[in-house]
Amino acid sequence: MATKQKSKKKLKSKSKKKGKPAAPQISKKELAARKRQRAKQIQQVISDLATYGGLGAVIGVVLFFVAEPKIALAGGGGVAVLGLSFKYPMLGLWGFLIYMPFAGTITYWIGGGSPIFQLAKDGFYIPAMIGIGMWCKQTGNPFIIPKALKNPLYILLGFCLLTLIMVNGAQQLDPPKPGDQPIGMGILGLKAMIGYLPLITGAYYKLKSKKELLFAARLTLILAIICCLLGIMQYQFLSSGKCNGTRGLSGGELFKASLEAKCLVGGALLFSPSQGVIRLPGTFVAPWQWGWFLIANAAFTFAVAFSDPSPLWRMGGLFGMAVVFVNAAISGQRIALALVPTVTVILLVLTGQVANLKRFLPIGIGLGVVLGGAVVSNPAVVQERIDSFVSRWQASPPTAFITQQFEESSHSQDGFFGNGLGRATNSARVFGRTRLIETYYPKLIYEIGPIGTIAMLLLVTTITFTGFKAYRSVKDKSLRSYGSSYWVFVLIISYNTYYYPLDVDPVAVYYWYFAGVIFRLPEIDKQEQARIKAEEEMENSR
Repeated sequence: MATKQKSKKKLKSKSKKKGKPAAPQISKKELAARKRQRAKQIQQVISDLATYGGLGAVIGVVLFFVAEPKIALAGGGGVAVLGLSFKYPMLGLWGFLIYMPFAGTITYWIGGGSPIFQLAKDGFYIPAMIGIGMWCKQTGNPFIIPKALKNPLYILLGFCLLTLIMVNGAQQLDPPKPGDQPIGMGILGLKAMIGYLPLITGAYYKLKSKKELLFAARLTLILAIICCLLGIMQYQFLSSGKCNGTRGLSGGELFKASLEAKCLVGGALLFSPSQGVIRLPGTFVAPWQWGWFLIANAAFTFAVAFSDPSPLWRMGGLFGMAVVFVNAAISGQRIALALVPTVTVILLVLTGQVANLKRFLPIGIGLGVVLGGAVVSNPAVVQERIDSFVSRWQASPPTAFITQQFEESSHSQDGFFGNGLGRATNSARVFGRTRLIETYYPKLIYEIGPIGTIAMLLLVTTITFTGFKAYRSVKDKSLRSYGSSYWVFVLIISYNTYYYPLDVDPVAVYYWYFAGVIFRLPEIDKQEQARIKAEEEMENSR
């Protein structure tokens, strides 16, 4: 009797190891209908690709003869991208996420610095979001996700519109400086502030299953690894002399990032090792954008390394963490050198992975070996970066700098609504004189006043609190682990005031997108729990 029970247990354990129980068989008629539907969809996609691609090619050829080749490429490609992103908004969002990290490289190496190529990512984003908005209207699905965001968003948007009308509008009637366009400045300032907020909705409806969530996480990892390997190659080209960087220049030019010095990928860089200054842009337009890309990917590579159900992808996540750390050291970005390890430690503590010795120790040891090897092979570089960070901290402690910025912004108030939207937004300078404020919430105080700043804080606090409740409600361990990693990233960015990453790529994209991912997790978890329950019922019925 005992041997029979043992044999039954063995058979049961073997059946579990073999994989999932077989799904209910589909009838031949149903299978044929599905095949026909799939073939029809593929045919429609091919037809649309041919239509929009052909239209783009025709426009490109015409522009080639009446304008320069770069305009022809931008015009023809732009028409194809706009049409396809509107027709297939989910594919448009995938294209947007893939293009964004390489926008700086494409802008300066293919587009010759044309702003059209820098804005090309919005050619994916805007029509895709219009398509999703129309779909929501047709199907009755809400566009603002979750409901808790509605009131904080309406409060912020209402206050910003009042500022746009009463402050920017008054300035438009009597410009502070000839040639200023305060209304245009205000529109760009509002776009920089919450222009990518609809990505919450896009991510929510785009990720329909756990499979798609894992695909998004793994795609983000692959993009991070590609960009980081290109960043390492950029540094090697500069250090070996294949690219001169800013070496050989004189005076103040030795300390300024220059587009003429660009190397392999990205835009403006600074590489004057004789002066001990390095600022690499990686694949982005400017060095500080690269620094924040590395900080963001400290969280995203961590998520895959600790949360992915596949051991192979967890190893990929470990490699991603390693190359992010290496780039933080060689990029010359002090903020990246400080925050990449800090974010990793915060993630370990707040996600509880530091207590998960079974998973933490192998990844920790592996990462330690890789980073130890990098430090041993480049001790001078690492020491130089650490010395640079320490000297900068001593010269201008971040706490003192932030306090000073708050005081300056508070004393520069010009009325209840601030000085006007966009007045301290770098991208809005095409419409007039802007003020450089290098910390986020002092910048908001200057632009929209203290009440508007409180409204923005209310919005990000609602996102943070609602996201916490969303991921904590998830039962699937892998999904919950992913959610905790993304939530820590959202938490850090919500209350970060050092510099203004929430205004500019890549954080301006990643913040809203991964907030949407977190909000989607409970729905994906329900699917997983239903699937597991169905499998258990099938197993018990056998």
